[in-house]
Amino acid sequence: MSTWRLRGPVRIDADHEVAEVWVIDDRISFDRPRGELTGTIEGVVIPGLVDAHCHIGLIAEGAADAATTLAQARADRDAGVLLVRDAGSPADTRWLDEHPDLPEIIRAGRHIGRTRRYLRDVSIEVEPELLVAEVTRQAARGDGWVKVVGDWIDRDAGDLMPCWPGDVLKPAIDAAHAAGARVTAHCFGAEALPDLIAAGIDGIEHGTGFTADTIAAAAASGVAVVPTLMQIDTFPELADAGQRKFPVWAARMRDLHRRRLETVDALWHAGVPLFAGTDAGTVHAHGQISAEIALLAGVLGDRVAAVGSASWAAREWLGRPGITEGAPADLVVFDGDPTLDLAVLGTPRAVIRGGVVVAGR
Repeated sequence: MSTWRLRGPVRIDADHEVAEVWVIDDRISFDRPRGELTGTIEGVVIPGLVDAHCHIGLIAEGAADAATTLAQARADRDAGVLLVRDAGSPADTRWLDEHPDLPEIIRAGRHIGRTRRYLRDVSIEVEPELLVAEVTRQAARGDGWVKVVGDWIDRDAGDLMPCWPGDVLKPAIDAAHAAGARVTAHCFGAEALPDLIAAGIDGIEHGTGFTADTIAAAAASGVAVVPTLMQIDTFPELADAGQRKFPVWAARMRDLHRRRLETVDALWHAGVPLFAGTDAGTVHAHGQISAEIALLAGVLGDRVAAVGSASWAAREWLGRPGITEGAPADLVVFDGDPTLDLAVLGTPRAVIRGGVVVAGR
């Protein structure tokens, strides 16, 4: 049996901390054990970090090979991420569960997109009459989440357009809920949001198109948003690339980018839960959760909330414990308090997965 003393402070959540905790084998304890210690680790301890929008097993060309997938998971772990919500991947990454040193992955199955209305080789493409059946299939493939593509560029219209008629969304989301899964949707623009929220969607990814009305509706319905601010920062580059063929869409993307900080701030002040996600897998490299937290903190003006959005609050939202008696010892230790100095997030002193130090300095 191994017994480690973690001498903190130990930040449990936004409002609570203790001086120290113990890790007995793979579990957390607040009670000092008898017998000899294996050792002591000093520093500021928080629950393992969470990347709430990440794509392990995905690259720009589609499914990644095993070596690339493993490298992605290790990069996230080395950054202190011990829980990932994989928001859609064409790859079967269940084999990673055999590696106890890697992050736990909560999978959302494969993206469900409309025919020719998403990235090639990434989504399952169906038409509206098959949406309910596909949502049911992906609910079985995932770990309690399903991901639909709520809007994407319509090449005929030359602009962002909703992918699904409103009357198919509610039965599809109801089917996921009946299967024990929550549903989230990729959504850049404004037009798809009213139908998604009215249909009972649980989450929105990106969310740059929120307006005052849909923000109020999301807050009333308990919809969570993962803003993926690093990804949104690529909108001007995307617009430049599409300017010649799709000038209306390009103008829209630039406008969404201009309003991004105002939109996230309005969501936050309306009480909409926000969580940090890097959208790593195609454009962005893995292991950058500290950068996403810093961007979110800059908008919210609240470092504690920003760190929580990728730690204790995100774990609660995803149904995983943080620092509680008997919980799995998935913890990150820093030289300083990240809620006071975000810079320390980039260099964890120790990353502890299941009671074992798996990364750090």
